[in-house]
Amino acid sequence: MSKKETINLIDTFSEFKELKSIDRSTLISVMEESFRSVITKMFGSDENYDVIINPDKGDFEIYRNRIVVEDDALENPNTEVTLSEARKITDDLEVGEEVTDAVDFLGFGRRAILTLRQTLSSKILELQKDSVFNAYSEKIGQVVSAELYQIWKKEMLLIDDDGNELYLPKTEQIPTDFYRKGDTVRAVVAMVENKNNNPKIIVSRISPVFLERLFELEVPEIQEGLILIKKVARVPGERAKVAVESYDERIDPVGACVGMKGSRIHGIVRELRNENIDVINFTNNTSLFISRALSPAKISSIRLNETEKKAEVYLKPDEVSLAIGKGGLNIRLASMLTGYTLDVYRDIDEEDTEDIYLDEFSDEIDQWVIDTLKAIGCDTAKNVLAIPRHDLIRRTDLEEETIDDVLTILKAEFEEEA
Repeated sequence: MSKKETINLIDTFSEFKELKSIDRSTLISVMEESFRSVITKMFGSDENYDVIINPDKGDFEIYRNRIVVEDDALENPNTEVTLSEARKITDDLEVGEEVTDAVDFLGFGRRAILTLRQTLSSKILELQKDSVFNAYSEKIGQVVSAELYQIWKKEMLLIDDDGNELYLPKTEQIPTDFYRKGDTVRAVVAMVENKNNNPKIIVSRISPVFLERLFELEVPEIQEGLILIKKVARVPGERAKVAVESYDERIDPVGACVGMKGSRIHGIVRELRNENIDVINFTNNTSLFISRALSPAKISSIRLNETEKKAEVYLKPDEVSLAIGKGGLNIRLASMLTGYTLDVYRDIDEEDTEDIYLDEFSDEIDQWVIDTLKAIGCDTAKNVLAIPRHDLIRRTDLEEETIDDVLTILKAEFEEEA
């Protein structure tokens, strides 16, 4: 056996010993299994071999047990030994007794050494994969930091401190995210796939859980369990609403989450690319919760349909646009947070009793057109007529002909009354 092959075998042991994530018993078991696999390939069986592994020193011992037979009765040299050969090991042996002698594994030849190294390398790789899968399976829902290594069209490859690969798909990135190679990226572990024993760790920056974990990192009261995050609704990179509840009456949960002059929430906002975050007090009173969720709009009244999880929300005309928000974002998040489908209506003042709700024109105007107008805060005929024609076309994205037909119908109604 050459010196080089002996050194390579020792290097394999050293590589195996450096796997800190592998416990001692597993290390010994896998190494013994690898030796036995090679022995079985060479001799057809490993049943009469004892393999002793010493992972601390990086060495091993192999012993073979054979039955002593007459010199002319040897049939299987792997399991039997002649009496004359046996007495070279121990001089007082007799036929039928068992003799044990040490085996020089390096003497098995080049092929045995290569087979062992390949088997050990394969076992090492399998254990590493299992270790990564198990470690990150326990980290699902936790925030991790990793260095950006490669940017592809559909995903980014990150490398953590232990050299493990994490993947941040484009679909899990905040739309305004911008990173360069070498940047540190924070995200939450979303899932760990294990196809064909190849673990793939998927992380996310758009998950509501990521926002929750950032609050836990920034707000000690949440870490200590004094404040509980009840619900989270997000449109990543744009806006989020977080409902919190305090288990200590002396603690203002909203104030604690925001911090003095916004000191606590500013760090979260920056991490989320200036995503606006509304923190509100949670309550089991559904009407009050909906009212808080639609903040900054002030609600006049709410009519609930708990069976269908719907709510009709009435507001003063100047509050409607606040409730709906830019592009309908505020009402969308409020609906996500409360779990209710929210329909916003204007409260009609007594002096406007001659006004007519758009739903009353359903026999002349298609319902989808009415719904489109209501989505921009126009619930009554006068609401629509108060908006310039070109603004209606721009805000609703309806055809000019459709808007003209609607205006004609609404104007005709009031002209008839006049």
